[in-house]
Order: sequence, then structure tokens, then C-alpha cells
Amino acid sequence: MTRSTTDEAAAPQLPSPKERRRLREAKSLSEEQVAAAVGVTRATVRSWETGRTSPRGRKRALYAKLIAPGPKAPTTTPSAVVAVAPAPPEPLPAPPPEPAPEARATVAVQAQAESAAEDKRASTAEIAAEDKRGSTAEIAAEDKQEGGAEGGAETVGERRLSPAEAFDELYARTAPALVRQAYLLTGRRALARESVERAFQLAWHRWPEVAVDRDPAGWVRAAAYEYAMSPWHRLRRAHRHPDAPPTEPGKRALFDALLDLPPAYRRTLLLYDGVGLDLPETAAETEASTPAAAGRLMTARAAVAERLPELAAAPSPAEQSALLHDRLGGLARAEHVPVPQPARAVRTGSEDKARLWTRAAIAGVALLIAVTGLTLHTAPTHYEPPIAPAERVGGVPPRGGPQQLTVQDLQLQKSLREQLAHGPERLVPQLR
Repeated sequence: MTRSTTDEAAAPQLPSPKERRRLREAKSLSEEQVAAAVGVTRATVRSWETGRTSPRGRKRALYAKLIAPGPKAPTTTPSAVVAVAPAPPEPLPAPPPEPAPEARATVAVQAQAESAAEDKRASTAEIAAEDKRGSTAEIAAEDKQEGGAEGGAETVGERRLSPAEAFDELYARTAPALVRQAYLLTGRRALARESVERAFQLAWHRWPEVAVDRDPAGWVRAAAYEYAMSPWHRLRRAHRHPDAPPTEPGKRALFDALLDLPPAYRRTLLLYDGVGLDLPETAAETEASTPAAAGRLMTARAAVAERLPELAAAPSPAEQSALLHDRLGGLARAEHVPVPQPARAVRTGSEDKARLWTRAAIAGVALLIAVTGLTLHTAPTHYEPPIAPAERVGGVPPRGGPQQLTVQDLQLQKSLREQLAHGPERLVPQLR
């Protein structure tokens, strides 16, 4: 029997992935707290709770002890029953109720909301792509880190992707959909493509941070949305006005209704009804509270329903959300949105831009050093009092005595002293 098999037999048994998450939430522990206690990242804890990986060795024992149910919290408590109850069919929850006095009821309500969010995300193509990506680059990197910490007892059978390959896979799976989403957000095809390419260039520049993020696609989506909705684009002539609307009346009405919404309301509607995020995730990505995001969503739906009669005639919010999801998808697919550049070109552009900024920073520092040295070299080393400006002085009496000799007077005086006297002897002085 090998060492790894012996360690697995002696390691404590862990519950199912869903039960692991329920136990963690029952103890009011966040993923960050569990990751800090065990010594891993949030992505590792999430992969344990989704069943993609499982802890090993010392981390397995610490994780099992951390989420172990206490004597007063058996698995058959009413909170557990509520936590695993089926999700409500309404995608737009009612306003949040008053907080319950017991902490257990609060945990159960949170678990129910997150369970509904998981069920909704499982029905979208984006989350399926995220799970597939999580089993390649992100989880492979985490397994490599854990395998090195545990002494290399186990190895992953699949080939680990390099950073460039993981980035290319993320780009190939999410870039086309992000361009269509940015088009619905801005109404400008060129700006939509530019926003996605800039977001991926930033992601490649910060790839060590993005690779271990809980949702790399969400990280890039948020960066693309922020760039696309920047108000500075109004100053650019190419993006000052939106593109021509669709010719079909139904799509044209939806297009005009989206662009008439405020940017924050438009983004909330696109994330919830277009992308398929749940309300807490939509609020987090738009940097708003959950009640504020719910209010924006209802206001945006009401404004769009005024332009689309079939949307207003939907019998329930769930059917209204499904209809709006189909209409947004049809509008994005019907328009000829430009295809983004290849992933290699995006990575090369990001590296060139980083190299350019590095050289500019070095040149700026060198210029600053040169100016400082020149200033130190030419600066005075002692204090020189300023010279007062000349002023005319009056009322002073003229100077007495002999006046100053002129140039002619000085020449005559010099000649008289140097030349011998010629003339009558009576006039020549003699020495006696």
C-alpha cells in the first residue's frame, strides 16, 4: 500500500460538497475566514464546496475540524431543512424582511437565497463555461500549490495549462459574448470591441491576480463594463453618437428603451435578465446594495415594458424575466457585432503597452534626476542681498574746494613735470 493510500484511509471523512457549504454557513463562516484558517485561497475553498477538488493531508484534517457540526447543531435542525428547500420560482425577490432575532434563521435565509442563485446560474451557459474553466487553469494551479505543500504525494493526471494557454481559453470562451453585451450596454459596435480588448489587456497585465480570482470571467466583465460606460467617451468624435438602430420594429423599440435608461439601471437590467446573475451578485458587481439593485431592476423593467407590450402582458415576473432574456439575446445575436482580435494579439498589445509605460516611467525619472542635478549645480551657495534701485537725491549742497581735474588738465600737469624749463636764466630756479 502506498503512502498516499494510507494517508487517505487515515484522513477524516468529509461530507458531500453541498453539505460542506451548508455546514460552513451554519457556523456563519465566510470563505475568506475558512481559507485563512486552513491556509489556502478562496478559490480552493470554493472548489472544495463545488466538488471539483478535495483537501488532503493536514489541510483535510483542519477543514474537517473547522466545519464539523457542533453538539447543538445536528444536521436535521429546522435551519438545515430550510437551507436545502427548493428555490422560489420568482427571480425578483420581494423587499428584504425585518431581520429575525435568532442568528440561525438569518443563516437559513441566506442559505436559501444562495441556493436559489446557484440553481439559476446553473441554467446559463456562462456559468457552465466557468465551471469548465475552473477545472483547468484555476484548479490545476491550486492542486499544484497543494501538492507542493504536502510533499507531492498525489499528482494531477491532466496536463496543466500555462498562463498563456489559460488566458487564451478564457478569451475564446468569453470574449464574443462580452462584445455583444457591451454593444447592448453602449449601442456602439466599435466601442464594444474596444472595451472588451482593453479589459482583456488589463487582465493579462494582472494575470496572477485574475487567475486566482473566484470568477475570472466576472472580473473581465466588470472591467469591460466600466470602460464602456466611461463618460469620457462623449469627447471622442467616433463614439459621440450611438450606431444606427435595428430596422425591425420590435428590436428597434428594445434598443431605444435600453439606451434611454440611465447607465446604472441599464447595467443592472443587463446583468440580471441578460447575463443571468442573481440579485446579490448583480448588486455586488454594480457596487450597490441589494435593495438598491432590486429597485433599479424594477424601474428598468417598467420602463422597458412601456415600449414592449408583450413584456407588460407577462403574467408573472418569472415569465417576464425569461421573455426579456430571450429578447436581449435575440437583439445581441441579430446585430453584426465585430469579432474581437485573436488572443495572441491582445496579449501582445498588453505587453507592448506595459513596456511603453515602463519606458515612459524610466524616462520621467531620468528627466527628474537631471533637472534636480542642474538645479543643485546652478543654485547659489550663499545669501546675496539685493541691490536697491537708484534714486535721485535732492537738497544736497554742492561740494566745495578744488574740483576734479579733467583729462586735459592731467595731461598738462604731467608734461610740465617731465619737461625741462627753457627760457631766461633769471626765470630758471637754481640750487644753492
